[in-house]
Amino acid sequence: MEKLDLSKAYKAYYTATTKPRLVNIEAARFLSVLGKGDPSQPDYGTALQALYATAYALKFLYKAKQKDFVVAKLEGLWWFDETTNSRVSMTEAPQKIPRSEWQYRMLIRLPAFVAAEDIKITAENVAYKKQIARAASVELFEMEEGLCVQMLHIGPFDKEPESLLQIQAFSEARQLQRNGLHHEIYLSDFNKTAPEKLKTILREPVKKI
Repeated sequence: MEKLDLSKAYKAYYTATTKPRLVNIEAARFLSVLGKGDPSQPDYGTALQALYATAYALKFLYKAKQKDFVVAKLEGLWWFDETTNSRVSMTEAPQKIPRSEWQYRMLIRLPAFVAAEDIKITAENVAYKKQIARAASVELFEMEEGLCVQMLHIGPFDKEPESLLQIQAFSEARQLQRNGLHHEIYLSDFNKTAPEKLKTILREPVKKI
């Protein structure tokens, strides 16, 4: 039985250069969990535990149906309350907005054949049978970002503003403005990779001014 690997099937989605460039991102379906707060705190770890437990439960469900797939890379949408921080740009936000105030939607991309009803039932089963209560809030999320500026950031997360400044300069030179949430795709396992070697795709949806 051939195993579907989304990172190979959608290679362009999981690839970026170390300089900003414009890309068009297709619609995709994700397993998703919402949260708020500092990623170093236990609640974030609980959210990831629920997300991964549900993702692997779905994988084994579909493997039994002869539709096996590789659990895809972790991704995240990050944002803060811009009504109270209207003058803070995305490049400044990592330093000016306390990590406790950031909201997130963590994502794992799913194959198109995974049914919405199977996601709902599987999440409920994980919450009950594996005693991971947070799994009950794991859900299907669909997203089509369209035109984006992206680049590959190599290094620790606290150095991301350096890459975001490059994205901002690239966008301003082309009269592009933000048109969606800050998006990160974690190509490295941050639990096993040295900070200076981490590879993260930074993606910003944009539109013409």
